[in-house]
Amino acid sequence: MKHLLLYLLLISFVGMSGCIDDTGEIDDVNTVQDDNLTSFEAEGSEIEIVSDGMTYPAYTAAPSTEDKKPAIILIHSFNGLEQGYIDLTDEMAAEGYVVLSPEWQTYETSPSDAVVEQLIRECIAYLETRPDVDIESIGLTGFCAGGRYTMLLLPEIEEFKSGVAWYGFPYSGGDENRPEKPSDVVEDLNDPMLIIHGTNDQASNISDIYRYARGLDAADKYFELKIYQGEPHGFMLDDGQLSRSFAARDAYWQMTKFFDRTLKQEV
Repeated sequence: MKHLLLYLLLISFVGMSGCIDDTGEIDDVNTVQDDNLTSFEAEGSEIEIVSDGMTYPAYTAAPSTEDKKPAIILIHSFNGLEQGYIDLTDEMAAEGYVVLSPEWQTYETSPSDAVVEQLIRECIAYLETRPDVDIESIGLTGFCAGGRYTMLLLPEIEEFKSGVAWYGFPYSGGDENRPEKPSDVVEDLNDPMLIIHGTNDQASNISDIYRYARGLDAADKYFELKIYQGEPHGFMLDDGQLSRSFAARDAYWQMTKFFDRTLKQEV
């Protein structure tokens, strides 16, 4: 009973505070422990994805088991496929997912939305060829610009079943290369989405996230919103490496548990 009370107290603390100061680092992978957590041996490799006649490098990792598993496509931030995203790909694979992280900036720093969408569709096509992937359980996650693409593409690509958008830009777009804003396609969203953001995000103001959430709610779309007080833009990485802060590790736990609930139900 003592351990149960301590566990419940920790859950309450996470729900109320969201984060602690920058000195509150931890060593565990998950800040909230799950007694039923299963860890898999993961194997990573570099592959190539061909999209519109161009070859894009990508990193993929998967559990070393032969059964079919849900898959997740990870869209890195505007800073490229940094080591932190490669490590994150490995960690998510150890949670039981086939994870694919394409380098979408291979040819242009800021490619058009059409180019990125086609690449993501080719990533799905690749996953569908793998015997270890449950093609009915594919998720999408992205960070910064990738967060925007998660908000934009989750409603537009029917193969996705859920998504997690990290500090995205719901009102970015409306020009020749990016004709639509994520807020423009809210009505087309049919899958659950988790939005993760920090209140001290100078690049993507938290007020835009609250406004976007109100739009989702008005359209009767299912979403979950996890806000971390005081956290800046890009708080999941620190100098290109995975952050070990409380907020980063708790946000990772929030993401994996969300995908567990939305992608593993029939696996």
